[in-house]
Amino acid sequence: MDNRSYYDDYAGWYERERGHGYHRMLDNLETEFVRKHLGDGDVLEVGCGTGLILARVAQFANRATGIDLSAGMLELAGNRGLCVVQGSATALPFADEQFDCTYSFKVLAHVTDIHQAMSEMARVTRSGGTVLAEFYNPHSLRYLVKKLKRPTAVSESTNDHAVFTRYDSIADIRTYLPANLEWIGQRGVRIVTPTSYIHHIKGLGGLIRWTEGALADHPLSSRFGGFLIAALRKR
Repeated sequence: MDNRSYYDDYAGWYERERGHGYHRMLDNLETEFVRKHLGDGDVLEVGCGTGLILARVAQFANRATGIDLSAGMLELAGNRGLCVVQGSATALPFADEQFDCTYSFKVLAHVTDIHQAMSEMARVTRSGGTVLAEFYNPHSLRYLVKKLKRPTAVSESTNDHAVFTRYDSIADIRTYLPANLEWIGQRGVRIVTPTSYIHHIKGLGGLIRWTEGALADHPLSSRFGGFLIAALRKR
């Protein structure tokens, strides 16, 4: 299934589990990382989906813009009053150096031409600005669970195995970077969570979320985090 059709189909189901527990934790850790590297500048979210994270970033950014391939996702983002446009991560419809921070969460692992996507994110970022790029880590508990579990339904007609997905180590990620991006840091997300269900268990869920937050910037997080966020500065 092509990415656009997959996410158009997924749009109606996307927020069913969002806003609490496991998914709320992921959104919190990602949003905090944007705040840390943006300040109050202009930001672009590549693959903004329904705008859940973009809406939060818009509260502290000077100007927040989102782009997504899926019209179904963007309809929901537009209903939130967000500034969003339809387009591809490999051909961003913006002029050079428009944003202080360009970020992408849970999207780049589904982009086949990752070198072009990274080049585009660098192109639209101002010199001295930051690119935050999240990848899926093959050396993680999340990857092991994904390999062992059955496909998860994301709509009445498709599941999470229907879309292209790539897993990348830090060494892999470094090979995708254009020459004008330098690695300045990283954050690991979902390090100790074996399954999202554990976050629904009273007491234990809270402890797991606290642990995830405490470990996110630990040196080992970049090795074992299910999601690896590379912080990159444009020269």
